[in-house]
Amino acid sequence: MRKTMRSLLAVTCAAAALAAAGCGTTSENSGQVQQQDPTKNCKGPDGKYTIGMSQANLAEPYRVRMDEDIRTAASKVPQFDVQFSDAAKDNSKQISDVENFITKQVDLLMISPNEAAPLTDVVKKAYNKGIPVVVLDRKVDGDGYTTYIGADNVQIGRQAGEYFKNTLLPQGGKIVQIKGLSGSTPAKEREDGFKEGIAGSNIEIVATADGEWERSVGQQKMDALLKAHPDVQAVYAQNDPMAEGAYLAAQAAGRNDLKFVGIDGLPIPSGGIKAVEEGRLQATNLYPTGGAEAVEAARALLIDCRPVPKTQTLQTELVTKDNAAEVYARLNQS
Repeated sequence: MRKTMRSLLAVTCAAAALAAAGCGTTSENSGQVQQQDPTKNCKGPDGKYTIGMSQANLAEPYRVRMDEDIRTAASKVPQFDVQFSDAAKDNSKQISDVENFITKQVDLLMISPNEAAPLTDVVKKAYNKGIPVVVLDRKVDGDGYTTYIGADNVQIGRQAGEYFKNTLLPQGGKIVQIKGLSGSTPAKEREDGFKEGIAGSNIEIVATADGEWERSVGQQKMDALLKAHPDVQAVYAQNDPMAEGAYLAAQAAGRNDLKFVGIDGLPIPSGGIKAVEEGRLQATNLYPTGGAEAVEAARALLIDCRPVPKTQTLQTELVTKDNAAEVYARLNQS
């Protein structure tokens, strides 16, 4: 009997040990977000700092501009060395990129996640290791980061919807929606906001397609949407490249009557503001990259030794033919 009890006790202890190992007892593997001192890596203006920037992809002009904005702002801070990685729309690649930055013991991590759920754990891991994390544009789940910088995507979607309801299709009509990558937070938020914006109108979204944030995919999806819904009158695309792709598909189909609205409003020759000015899009909705603000947050945390807000909301603006030239000029002021 005593031997049996000893055996049972050994099995119980082994199970408890396994459970403890599985659950984790350190901040890294506990699954819990550990409270951090966001300025712990601050050495003041005499320090040198390595920043890792993990970009979701460089297929979107918006993300190329974001990296350029970070480079430009960081070039004015001699203490900063920013290293960039491109996940190329691959969640596994981006997880590996962040793991690499953790191994390098960067002083701060910037990340624009490809999708929220798959990147949440590795972002939390960096944060729990004491690395300040600046999340840009697309969110992760939970609060395992130092600060999130981005515009209010629900507000932007609502702004676009109200433009449809009040100006573009005041009598109502049938439209199609081309969404961004489904697992990315802006795709859902811009759709939710848009539906709020058109509420109470006679506007009907007859079909939605995932354009993956890319112009070529948006063009392919629009070609199929036009064949399935030849009576549509307008297109709401969740970014300007997809809107431009939809425009090309409509032109190829001889549909010169359609109206297009996008989001991003990049102030570059190939961006949405010029597309509005030149008449391909009826409107775009400004979505700042947050690159300069990310560098300013890094400066505050690493050089000035001061905390930053958990959320920093950037301002949006509706861009139409009436103000496109003025907005373009203003955003390109040095």
